[in-house]
Order: sequence, then structure tokens, then C-alpha cells
Amino acid sequence: MRAEVVGVAVLGPGLPGWAASAPVLAGAAPYTPAPVALPPPAALPPTERRRASPAVRLALAAAAEAAAASGLPPAGLETVFASSNGDGRVVGAILEALAAPDGVISPTQFHNSVHNAAAGYWSIAAASQRPSVALGGHDHAFAAGLLHAAARVAATGAPVLLCAYDAPLDEPLAQCRRTEVPFAAALVLAPPGRATPAAAACARLAIAYRAEPAPPSPPAATALDALAAANPAARALPLLRALARREAGRIVLPLLEDGRLEVAVAPC
Repeated sequence: MRAEVVGVAVLGPGLPGWAASAPVLAGAAPYTPAPVALPPPAALPPTERRRASPAVRLALAAAAEAAAASGLPPAGLETVFASSNGDGRVVGAILEALAAPDGVISPTQFHNSVHNAAAGYWSIAAASQRPSVALGGHDHAFAAGLLHAAARVAATGAPVLLCAYDAPLDEPLAQCRRTEVPFAAALVLAPPGRATPAAAACARLAIAYRAEPAPPSPPAATALDALAAANPAARALPLLRALARREAGRIVLPLLEDGRLEVAVAPC
């Protein structure tokens, strides 16, 4: 499957957006971890803005940056939201409430607990009625999301916004599923040859699924390698680094236990 990247975004520790982060990811500037600032989702109406959790704000920030970079109308983009944990903080709060003597659950908390909550908030913010998919995949949520987004581009010929995000969980769930830092990445993928002055391609991708396990990952050698292991969504970093370097290359991403995603990157 082939697609062109017409918008990129990143938000994580020391990576405050694509423009500031690209030199770091390319190796032209040092990487310095720093706290993640989550901007309020200005496109949401005030009521929904107040209800948006940190995980939702994280996802919307990356999705909005990638959509703006593409130059395409956000309302016209199909979307794929990929997350390992979903809104784990909200789920944890609901479990705590269920364990309380009265067992009363906040309707707002329940509304935010579903795995497609970020996708729903995006549809409100962008006034979008385009198809949307929310999926998981444990440590391989980004690879699963990329595979699905590429398949949608190939099948429909329409541009697709992919957003992968994960935020830390509260205790005691954090003991079961370590997610050390918040991280989100987003790509707008378009069919080959469909780039326009408003949506200029920065890279071409050729994506293939293989029913073969990926080779073992080498030990983390840099702080960015450690970041990739600290958050499931940060498994996007090898692809982001290739896009920032603007060099041809090939990336292999594990996908579940017995598969892998092979991504060939060519700069435009």
C-alpha cells in the first residue's frame, strides 16, 4: 500500500510540536526531556472543553497540528485514533467508584471512558461526519493504526488522519500497565499523486504487512530510544525520525506476536 505524508505532528516530553521537534528527531539538535504542556482544545465548545480529559487533550493537540499542517479541511478527513490504554485515568476512576459503598458512577466519567472518546471529541471540534475508527493493539497500537489508515487510503482514495496517543495511568492500574509519560503522534496520509499546494507531500510511504515476527529490538542507546519504550504511542518515533531526516529508509514495526509492518520511506 502506498501513501504520501502531507501532515505530521508530535507531542511528548521535550517534543513540543513538529516544527520544534524535527531538528531534534533528525539529530541536528540535542534532545532535552521536558514536561508536556497540554493546550486546551480551543475548537471545542466550552462545555466539551471542560469535560475533555488529559488524554483527550493530548490526542486533539496532535490531531489538530497534523490537520493544520496538511492544509486540508479537518472536517473532510477520515480519522483513525490508535491508543493502547484509551483514557485509562477515567477508567481507573470508574473502577474506584464501583468499589465505593454506593457504587455511583458519574455520567460524565462514563461518557469519557469509551475507547473512541477522543475520536468523538474530534468529530465535535472539527464538525466532521467522516468515517472514524478507534482501535487498540497493546504495545503495537501505532503499527495497527498505521496499517488501518494505509488500507483506508488505498481502498477509498481519500486522505486519512492517523493519531496515536497514550497517557500515564493512575495507581493501581499503573502497576499493571506502565506508561511513563504522555505522548502523541499524528500523520495525514493522502493517496499518491494527490498532493496539492495546500497539502504538499513531505514523504512517500510504501507499507506492507508480513505474517512474520519482527526482529528483536536492540537495547535503548539514546534518550529517544528510551522514550520509545516508555509509551506505546512513542513506537511511532522510528518513523518520525525518518521523516525528520528526509532520507530514504526502511522501518520494521512489530505488530502483535506473529506479524510486522514494513515501511519504506522516500522523501519528496
